[in-house]
Amino acid sequence: GADLVNHCVNDILVQGARPLFFLDYVAAAKLDPAVVVKVVTSMAGACRAVGCALLGGETAEMPGVYAPGALDVAGTIVGVVERGDVLPRPAEMHVGDRLVALPSSGPHTNGYSLIRHLLADRPIDQALADRLLAPHRCYLDEVGAWRREGVPLKGLAHITGGGLVDNLPRILPDHLAAEIDGSAWTVPEPFASLVAWGGLEAQEAFRVFNMGVGMVAVVPDGVEPPGSFPIGRLIGRVDRAVLL
Repeated sequence: GADLVNHCVNDILVQGARPLFFLDYVAAAKLDPAVVVKVVTSMAGACRAVGCALLGGETAEMPGVYAPGALDVAGTIVGVVERGDVLPRPAEMHVGDRLVALPSSGPHTNGYSLIRHLLADRPIDQALADRLLAPHRCYLDEVGAWRREGVPLKGLAHITGGGLVDNLPRILPDHLAAEIDGSAWTVPEPFASLVAWGGLEAQEAFRVFNMGVGMVAVVPDGVEPPGSFPIGRLIGRVDRAVLL
């Protein structure tokens, strides 16, 4: 539940918006009331933490559509942003602008099909399990603090499905690309182990997983917002939109 809410909050945060309200949808072949209560309670707690109203939602039982024991959870979020604060601002981006990142808490809500495959025949300890199941981190407070402090944000990218490779290009103008310095940070667990177990090349690893980076900001050169770490810069457009 918290994963879903935080993911949605981050997805509108990159437009500069703050959340107003959230609606949920929970469906299964046969609903277990105790499970539904746990999920909705988790969503309510995440909404409360960001000042977002959980207005209500929908439940559905659809045997024959969902596999027994499976649970489908979806959500819709609505937020607001002043027109002058809308992000990204591609017209203000230039070669040499800095890319800074906020760390992820784990895989967030992506890459779990591969994770389940890689763990199918491997024993895992509690520490690894905790890292794999850590809730999707919400970046509303950090980004809000940056804006209050006057950090000149030109764009934000929420690193979800597709990783840095697919998410960063969405906020860049056609004439610019992102150059990522893979040595700028130490790739944390569980990603180092997952990449090794899967024998993944760097380009694929950075497409499947967030690799420890949950949110990326484009800022002028020389600016380093509190709590962030530098991961690269903008360069003139080349064959790939993201160079690792």
